[in-house]
Amino acid sequence: MIDQYIQQYGRRLYGLCRSLCSNPFDADDLYQETWLRVVRHISKYDSTRDFEPWLARICVNTYRSTLRRLAKSPLLDFSSEEEKARLLDSIPAREEKDYTSLYKAVDRLPEKLRLAVILYYFQGEDLASAAKILNIPVGTAKSRLNKARKLLKEALAGETDL
Repeated sequence: MIDQYIQQYGRRLYGLCRSLCSNPFDADDLYQETWLRVVRHISKYDSTRDFEPWLARICVNTYRSTLRRLAKSPLLDFSSEEEKARLLDSIPAREEKDYTSLYKAVDRLPEKLRLAVILYYFQGEDLASAAKILNIPVGTAKSRLNKARKLLKEALAGETDL
């Protein structure tokens, strides 16, 4: 049964993982951890509802859990925000040639806005599905996307090829 889900949704899930993570190794880990959680919690899945939003929600929640765990890690205990920013800027992000500045601007968005942008624009989720995955009201998702667009417009004001 899970094999069918992996075959049907695995590619899109991996795309979501790659969008959320800054490197392919973290994306691979997130992908595997998401499917492990699906296997553990498949009995809680309501088969009258679409599977993909449920799967994406598990993925996003797994990603958030990983971020929280890393934030509490003593290995990432920074003495200043500048030190943290330097380290985070040194981590290579997934970029495509034509949209490098856009991806960098999206990566710099606050996490709540970034997740909404990734789900809506990069993963093609509609507003209701993105809100459901993020476990927020549709109006909140719409507001986050609006705020993100304004911030991206400011950040990319000098760009002409986007």
